[in-house]
Amino acid sequence: MEIRPLGGALGAEIAGIDIRSAGDREIESIYEALVEHEVVFFRETQIDDAGHMEFAARFGDVSVFPMSKMMGETEPTFQVIRDTQESPPSTDYWHTDVTWTPEPPKAAFLRATTVPATGGDTMWGSMTTAYEALSDQMKAFFDGLTVRHDNESFIRGMERKLGTEAAAPIAAKLREFYPPVVHPLVRTHPDSGKKALLFGGGFMREIVELTDAESQSVLAFLARHIDHPTFHARWRWNEGDLAIWDERSTVHRGLSDHFPQEREVRRCVVDGDRPR
Repeated sequence: MEIRPLGGALGAEIAGIDIRSAGDREIESIYEALVEHEVVFFRETQIDDAGHMEFAARFGDVSVFPMSKMMGETEPTFQVIRDTQESPPSTDYWHTDVTWTPEPPKAAFLRATTVPATGGDTMWGSMTTAYEALSDQMKAFFDGLTVRHDNESFIRGMERKLGTEAAAPIAAKLREFYPPVVHPLVRTHPDSGKKALLFGGGFMREIVELTDAESQSVLAFLARHIDHPTFHARWRWNEGDLAIWDERSTVHRGLSDHFPQEREVRRCVVDGDRPR
């Protein structure tokens, strides 16, 4: 197995292994590489949906997507993200997945199934590197702050696709099942021990300890800070490529520069714990 670093801040391509037949020691090595590099990639895997799910399950319990769980689903599910002219791209912003739940995912497994001829890359940002780039004074300030996260931006996206009236019953259930949660602005990675900014993008509603004006100023600063290119890595997809990223130490965004070409990716995640 060969690990080839991708960028200065994060990312590595793993070659020389068929993930369909990986042994336990190889899975351990992949996980060690994931913790170290924060996002890892496998080129043109030959796995199908079942193989994708089975591979993810070797790293933890595969999650049921929160909305599916709310609807009574009990089996692990894929989130299929399909960009078409009727369903334009909607993930081109920095975020960590479903931070509006008490225990956000540990890791995500994303496979490209339809790739546009041009564009449509995905980018990741290292939130450990972004934290380390702060001054000591800012680190000390951020270490004591907590942030309220909610699902309102997720609901708004659903309303745009379904229409406000059609989405209303689901929106009401989402608010009931998943009320706002409070997470630390800076979390400590349970395996590496490193500190990382926990940036949920539009899921972040307010910093609890600050006034509204102070909160909005700090959140705006964070959005500018994590957008610095030195924190990023970028992946150009081929069909069958698989990316695994550490949800506890990264943000990501799916670029929309391929539109109106079609793109489809399939993602599942494994259960995480409460950020601390």
